[in-house]
Amino acid sequence: MPVKEKKLEELRKLLGRHYPDDADWALVEKAYALAFQAHRGQRRESGESFITHPLGVATILAELGLDLTTVIAGLLHDVVEDTAVTLEEIKEAFGEETAALVDGVTKLSRLDFASREEQQAETLRKMFIAMAEDIRVVLIKLADRTHNLRTLRHLDPRKQQEIARETMEIYAPLAHRLGIYKIKWELEDSAFRYTKPGAYYRLVDKLAKKRREREHFINRLIKIILKRLEAVGMSAEIQGRPKHLYSIYHKMKEQDKDLSEIYDLTAIRIIVDSVKDCYGVLGTVHAIWKPIPGRFKDYIAMPKPNMYQSLHTTVVAAENELVEIQIRTWEMHRTAEYGIAAHWRYKEKVTDEREFDQKLAWLRQLLEWQQDYRDAREFIENLKLDLFTDEVFVFTPRGDVIDLPAGSIPIDFAYKIHTDVGNTCTGSRVNGRLVPLDYVLKTGDMVEIITGKNSSPSRDWVKMVKSAQAKNKIRGWFKRERREENIEKGREMIERENRRLNYDLRQLLKNDLVEEVAGKFNLQSANDLYGAVGYGGITVRQFIGRLREEYRRKYGVKEDPLPQARPEQHLPESAPGVMIEGIDNIMVRFARCCNPVPDDAITGLVTRGRGVSIHRKDCPNLKPYLSESGRLLQVSWEKEADRAYQVTVEVSAHDRANLLADITAAISECKIEIAAVNGRAERDNTAVIHLTLNVRDRQQLERVMNRIKKVKDIYSVRRHLYWKS
Repeated sequence: MPVKEKKLEELRKLLGRHYPDDADWALVEKAYALAFQAHRGQRRESGESFITHPLGVATILAELGLDLTTVIAGLLHDVVEDTAVTLEEIKEAFGEETAALVDGVTKLSRLDFASREEQQAETLRKMFIAMAEDIRVVLIKLADRTHNLRTLRHLDPRKQQEIARETMEIYAPLAHRLGIYKIKWELEDSAFRYTKPGAYYRLVDKLAKKRREREHFINRLIKIILKRLEAVGMSAEIQGRPKHLYSIYHKMKEQDKDLSEIYDLTAIRIIVDSVKDCYGVLGTVHAIWKPIPGRFKDYIAMPKPNMYQSLHTTVVAAENELVEIQIRTWEMHRTAEYGIAAHWRYKEKVTDEREFDQKLAWLRQLLEWQQDYRDAREFIENLKLDLFTDEVFVFTPRGDVIDLPAGSIPIDFAYKIHTDVGNTCTGSRVNGRLVPLDYVLKTGDMVEIITGKNSSPSRDWVKMVKSAQAKNKIRGWFKRERREENIEKGREMIERENRRLNYDLRQLLKNDLVEEVAGKFNLQSANDLYGAVGYGGITVRQFIGRLREEYRRKYGVKEDPLPQARPEQHLPESAPGVMIEGIDNIMVRFARCCNPVPDDAITGLVTRGRGVSIHRKDCPNLKPYLSESGRLLQVSWEKEADRAYQVTVEVSAHDRANLLADITAAISECKIEIAAVNGRAERDNTAVIHLTLNVRDRQQLERVMNRIKKVKDIYSVRRHLYWKS
């Protein structure tokens, strides 16, 4: 029997378990006939007829137990992309639902993109948006990627690396997030083989030498457990599960250990009939062997967001070896293997429809996010950041579990609760203790957010938060609330960067060019584009990159618009307010480490490539240059200078409610502008606050410092120095 007929018969047997009706199979055969005819004459790199690929994808989907519509879409998933068949034809023959699934996985290969990287990013964006509306889209894509990896050996090494790396970055983490561990493990191990072949084959060789010894050891443990369970009248199926290659490699790298130092290379899985039996088996196992403190996880009481449930414990077994034991019911086992795919079939049996939708809430958020990310590559990078990093599980004061990306801070938590909670966040308590807003949350923390009616986000938060959801909402606030400010700021940032690159601003920033680029980012006008740069929705680099591409395309040139001749540069004689003795026409700037102000004793440091840097004479960062002849210059203040200078003041105080409000009120009384505020809470209930103030001279600074000292609970007020490490 030819290979394709054999595979078709295999598919029929798989579907026969769930769809024994001949009419159902007739529909599958109709889809197969269309795919076979459409792909006639096409061959894969292996030399096989192309139809073996859609057949393989449909078979994987049938193994996952998915519905007939999904299996049919799997058979047809490449016909729109690779043949003359249209979506309209699929819709007419198989219905709108099947056509929508096929469209969701169709690559955007027929559109015009600036680069292959952009094409891949836009393809992934389309897939994720489609999957947020129908989860089956990504299940087809995962099956497609799994089958492609099985035949990856036939491609050239560069293509192998590219596909394997994308699998590691996107598809394997996605399978994990959906709980489809059967697919996840295969994707990881297959991609590992091509991304790091040396490490892969070394590990395979080492494990092969230990295999027989490990199998003998695990079989002895299984017999011990079975005997004890029989003695207490319990029955279970017990399996020895060798850990997958990539998970072993990842653990070795993460913990910086050799294979000989990794003891739990094999896990024992115990499958029982009820939740009650799970805890009964756990007690029996702990009675046989001593559990390792801190290694017990109850995912039954607190399931993972991908619906995974199981008890995990690590024990010191015979010969003092560590062994991981997983205990679950048969239903939990099915979910662990097939994740969301297992629940698709049983969706109609869920008593509360909202329960199923809640499991997919993170997917629904994608629809909201994609509207704010104008650049597909940025969308994918933020998607990886938010969905595919490790997670932490924290609690609200009411005991609700909130999952966040590892590395999240209280601001991430606040925005996860509600946009308004995030926008008005002023502080947080973790486990009843006040912590700074950049405190990194850990699993098990109980988090409480402190809000203020008149509070608003800080631009610095965008760099601090970990979750794409929080970044998106912070940018959204600035986008709405400060449009004019954002436009002006964005325009300045772009002009400054263009001047740095020495581009001809008159040529490059023509309004029609900028309008064209705005359209590329799905924006309505040049001002919308400048505003997006101002609030951080689009980076200056992204803007200028698109602007250069549009300039070259429009004018048919390969070069950037550089000025014909560089104008003679007139560097400032000195920074406003200072004079350098004996030197003219040199660039001068104030050092940020010590922020000198008029009446401070100052000196100038000759830097390499950035002119003269003005420091206070007592600045510790000058010490390395005291012995270098000619590096330090005499500098004096101009008597009639009338401008503000920034200086940072460090305030140490007893941490209490309204402390910051009282300090800022004291500064306002002195009619001094605050440029920036940053603070943290120490363990001894001390608050340390850094205030950047705009002052005219040292006398004004001393007056405001003395006023701050009079505020209740202040320990000390001093000028702050930033030391270079």
